[in-house]
Amino acid sequence: MSEIKNSALAIGRRNLLKAGLAAGATLAVANAGLLGASSGAVAAEEEIPSLKGKRIAISATGTDHHFDLTAYNAQIDEVKKLGGEPIAVDAQRNDTKLVSQLQTLIAQRPDALVQLLGTLTVVDPWLKRAKDAKIPVFTIDVGTPNSLNNTTSDNWRIGSDLALQLVSDIGGAGNIVVFNGFYGVVPCAIRYDQLKAVIKYYPDVKIIEPELRDVIPNTVQDAFSQITAILNKYPEKGSIKAIWSAWDIPQLGATQALVAAGRTEISTYGVDGSPEVLQLVRDPNSPAAGNAAQQPEEIGRTAIRNVARYLAGQKLPRETYVPALIANKKNIEEVTKTLRLG
Repeated sequence: MSEIKNSALAIGRRNLLKAGLAAGATLAVANAGLLGASSGAVAAEEEIPSLKGKRIAISATGTDHHFDLTAYNAQIDEVKKLGGEPIAVDAQRNDTKLVSQLQTLIAQRPDALVQLLGTLTVVDPWLKRAKDAKIPVFTIDVGTPNSLNNTTSDNWRIGSDLALQLVSDIGGAGNIVVFNGFYGVVPCAIRYDQLKAVIKYYPDVKIIEPELRDVIPNTVQDAFSQITAILNKYPEKGSIKAIWSAWDIPQLGATQALVAAGRTEISTYGVDGSPEVLQLVRDPNSPAAGNAAQQPEEIGRTAIRNVARYLAGQKLPRETYVPALIANKKNIEEVTKTLRLG
């Protein structure tokens, strides 16, 4: 019986490795035909209702990251394009300021409120207050029942595809370093959980404990310091195979640390598709091996279009998924072309 179980596990791992090889060249969501209309997949181009005379509040946790800034600006531009008035505020990664700004926005009673990212325990009580005040609440990358619609990438698929890419690249065995500092941010938690779900089937892949905690601000410098320190604990080549993070600014600092230490045999992985990180993936000599590139401009634009649809009386799904791409050394040119990053 144990031989049969071991054989089944081996077959499962081989199939997952094959899937990992394919994952790097595929979309991080299924195609529209598989998703279906009820799943909230981004639909074909359509006429979007006007927002003329509507005041749309846009609250951002911060805009110091490429994803956040691009999605924030895209929302403002789309509100204006549709004839509405954006009321946009940026909390600059300060939770106290974020709460204060949400209080002010609720008091202004806009026609809708869109929250861009945020730790759920911080933003959700105020999203509930907005909902209770009869203000339609929308979110980007914030999964909460207080939101009418959450526009996001499919973080379950992103997490599993990126994990499969990592596992494939390291041959299904080896120690990996994991940054896990923002588990309270729902997309980061989902991506981490999917990593754990994949490596469960690879007993020879081990996460080095304790896991590292990425921070904001000074993310790049802190990641550089933490990776430099852990390399000193594991000086032998091969003792660490990969470094994973739920977003790509820690990946940037980790990659810089590997280059500085001459440990470019270690691969790094992250999520978001920041231009500076994709440039490292493009470099054949860089340890940056994979990145799940999101489409923040399209995410921001889609969120506002969903606001317009709702205010025009249309029904919306709870989640709207915007496709993401797994970028690797082989497909980086195609991915950057698709994302119009040059």
